[in-house]
Amino acid sequence: MASMLARDGVKAGEVTPSTHFPAKAKNCIFLFMVGGPSHMDTFDPKPVLGKRHGEEYDFKPAKGVSQKGKGKLKGSPFEFKACGQSGIEISELFPHLREHADDLAVIRSTKADSAAHGAASLQMNTGFVRQGHPCLGSWANYGLGSSNNNMPGFVVLVNGAPYSGAQNWSSGFMPSGHQGTVFKTSGTPVPNLNPAMNRSQDTQRDQLDLLATWNQEHQSHLPVNSELAARIEAYELAYRMQAHAPEAVDLSEETESTQKLYGIGEGEADRFGKSCLMARRLVERGTRFVQLYHSNWDTHGDNDKRHQKLCGQTDKPIAGLLADLKARGLLDETLIVWAGEFGRTPVGTGGRDHHAAGFSTWMAGGGIKGGTIQGATDEFGFRVTEGEAHVHDLHATILHLMGLDHKELTYFHSGRDFRLTDVFGRVLTDIVT
Repeated sequence: MASMLARDGVKAGEVTPSTHFPAKAKNCIFLFMVGGPSHMDTFDPKPVLGKRHGEEYDFKPAKGVSQKGKGKLKGSPFEFKACGQSGIEISELFPHLREHADDLAVIRSTKADSAAHGAASLQMNTGFVRQGHPCLGSWANYGLGSSNNNMPGFVVLVNGAPYSGAQNWSSGFMPSGHQGTVFKTSGTPVPNLNPAMNRSQDTQRDQLDLLATWNQEHQSHLPVNSELAARIEAYELAYRMQAHAPEAVDLSEETESTQKLYGIGEGEADRFGKSCLMARRLVERGTRFVQLYHSNWDTHGDNDKRHQKLCGQTDKPIAGLLADLKARGLLDETLIVWAGEFGRTPVGTGGRDHHAAGFSTWMAGGGIKGGTIQGATDEFGFRVTEGEAHVHDLHATILHLMGLDHKELTYFHSGRDFRLTDVFGRVLTDIVT
């Protein structure tokens, strides 16, 4: 129903049978920093930590939420500056993103339940620390459908594989048609898209029609087999994509100035810049949810130099994405989310370890109150002291902005209703317009 209504012109901001209230965001682009960026080096300045650099300290962390809570305090070597009219303090590691401070809602009080990469990655993507559950993109696709019948509703762009792999964009116990479709970020973005042996479109259509007839006859004997129904639709979507996907991912159509905005052709920013530009082209053409993975922020050693390199790869592309969406009038209807699976510890020598008890994420765009800060951590960046925002709360807020009530968006499986936020979650109303 959602897909049919979208093709008939129903837009974000209108209540439809598939939304619970007017949507403030039509699409979502989720920028996932694999491995866990250090919050006290990026978006959560800690001057006291810097002054006490090198002191021995024992935080006595709760089990499982911090990999290391005892050792020498490690201050950040990077300077923070109050940016924009809002005065949000952002690290020098993001000189281009600093220019968009007034568009950001920085959540400095994010919490997760695990400091293990695999479990934490799954939770940030699916709401659960164990495998087998649908991811955020699948829930959005299930709840809203695609607004373009010729493109997938949920696309994944991988610049370095995340921990737990494809489970992060799995549809879990939902029909497989809701899982993420992986587009390559170099070479041919969509493998096997061209017809084999140069067969004509008419010949391929005849073959698909025959195959569909056989599959539907087989399905009539297996009415509850959702996998078979999803496979039939996958063949049809692939056929439609042959005419539309190549144009959607053809970055050569973009002007030189646009490509430069994203850092394309500029060394270390080139690859992620192409992914960010491709994400803009996809949401522009109706893809509901796009997820970008950038690896690897797991900085146990040489934290400072590695953050310089990683931020150098992502700063200009992300700033370019925000600027480009705004210039095209798309930022108001496109929600941008930036997060890793957790943060890093305030103790360490050359590096920092895993830390899920308090870290930073941010949102911008559709329905977000720019220039705001949600919550805080203590003077060392170890524990949340106010405005706690659990991963479930992030998910509830994202769904809310897309017109979905996280408590009402359910899927019946194994004898009960499931939802993305399990039995938790609240909307972060302070950062929502």
